[in-house]
Parts: sequence; C-alpha cells; structure tokens
Amino acid sequence: MRKEVAPIEGSELEAIAESCQQLINSHKTLTLSTLSSEGKPEISYTPYVRGEDGTFYIFISELAHHTPNLLANPACSIFFAAPESETRNLFARERAFLGCDVEELPRGSEPCDRLIDLFQEKFGNTVEVLRNLPDFHLFALTPQSGQYTIGFGKAFKINTDGSLTHIVIDKK
Repeated sequence: MRKEVAPIEGSELEAIAESCQQLINSHKTLTLSTLSSEGKPEISYTPYVRGEDGTFYIFISELAHHTPNLLANPACSIFFAAPESETRNLFARERAFLGCDVEELPRGSEPCDRLIDLFQEKFGNTVEVLRNLPDFHLFALTPQSGQYTIGFGKAFKINTDGSLTHIVIDKK
C-alpha cells in the first residue's frame, strides 16, 4: 500500500529554506563541476565568497582545469553537503546543488578589486599574493536553479529567487 505525501508548504517550507542557506553558509569552499572542451565532466573545489544577492564568487588560476573550462563554457554546477561524520544515513545525506551561469569579472575593475578585497578579508594573506598573479580569474556564479535534499522523500527544487518547492513524485 502506497502512502500519499502532501507537499510541504508555508512556514515549514520557509524553515527548510533557512536550513538550506545554513548548510551553504557553513562552508568556506564549494565543490565545482565544469565541462572540459571535450564535453567531459570535471570536478574540483575552491574557496568562495558570496554576494548579498546570492551570487557566488570564485578566484581561480589558469593552472586549475576548471578555469579554462569556465572560460570556454560559462556554466557550472556547485555542490554543498553536510559532513559525513554528522550524517546518520549516508543515502539520505543533507545536500544542495545549484546550476549556475558564469561570468568573468575583468581584472582591474572596481567590482573585481572590491571582491578580491573580500577574499583577502575572509582567507588572509594568501590572497594578497594571489591577487598579483596574472593567471588568476574572478568569476561570478549566478544560481539559476537547483535542488536541496534533507532525506528520503524530502527533496526540494531551489527556485531562482532562493525559495523552495517540495518535489513530490506521484507513485500511482
């Protein structure tokens, strides 16, 4: 006998959206998935800073495979997950992914300099060295959609405005 699940809505959904933001904000790095020039998926991680509008900014070297990937194909996915050590059932691990449009911010521009200052505030003196290296690029990753999962049957579409919609599969 199958049990019908009512969609989660209202204040409960708002509380879950807040949990999603807490998960993302608990990380200093993001997992980054890009496509190579051959169309093959490649994954890595990088530190990030986040703008007030929800945009993620990454400052990465041309030596990293994801930089030429983003220059050639300005789209990516980013991923955040709860620590394994804090997860009772690894099949139901709390996680969020976001599909993002990507834009490079030109070096020497006011927005670029301001954001690199934020990186330096957050990550320290290493950024002072990196900001002077010409192979580093600053990218803005603007979320378009995604999914937040907190357990079995508890998956939510992340909308462009950051709100959530409960994903309910009709199993009839």
